[in-house]
Amino acid sequence: MAKTRPGVASKIKPGRKELDSYTIKGTNKVVRAGDCVLMRPSDAGKPPYVARVEKIEADARNNVKVHCRWYYRPEESLGGRRQFHGAKELFLSDHFDVQSAHTIEGKCIVHTFKNYTRLENVGAEDYYCRFEYKAATGAFTPDRVAVYCKCEMPYNPDDLMVQCEGCKDWYHPACVGMTIEEAKKLDHFVCAECSSDDDVKKSQNGFTSSPADDVKVETKRRKR
Repeated sequence: MAKTRPGVASKIKPGRKELDSYTIKGTNKVVRAGDCVLMRPSDAGKPPYVARVEKIEADARNNVKVHCRWYYRPEESLGGRRQFHGAKELFLSDHFDVQSAHTIEGKCIVHTFKNYTRLENVGAEDYYCRFEYKAATGAFTPDRVAVYCKCEMPYNPDDLMVQCEGCKDWYHPACVGMTIEEAKKLDHFVCAECSSDDDVKKSQNGFTSSPADDVKVETKRRKR
């Protein structure tokens, strides 16, 4: 069931004109079609809504409206938030609206999943999207993604994981009997299944490992 967003404008009357840009009230930030924006929620205790601006228009009285396509947060979807959903994850929905430009609070960046995982530091304005979402049915595109670890879960970029130098799979420390603190100290890691393989057997730091120049241990945590 599609949610209701605040400030939905009535149909734009004849005499409207399309604008190239809109400057957010009280700021020098310029919004153009294709930009992602933060919009004021009806409940002040909730985080801002996120939308992609499709078009900007003004009516005869110079009231500015934005045609937008909503991003949904995991907890706003029919399935709810799951373990592999990151804190900054959004779903690009098929829910379109026309909103008053005055509801725009700021701009943000919705990265592709791959680009987000490459960020050294994640700012307040950084989000990512790896799924499109049908608001009415709760269906996702793509409906399948790669899974990792013994728990066979999709990757959550907020979680620390280590990569086995044998099979190249990624593992959550808890799933292989380690604490996060222990995982952070690793120089090398080989999973239990690969540790019996003579080609990858090396003994360092108490863990099976491969040569140091091929280390692929990653913490996956970023500053916010």
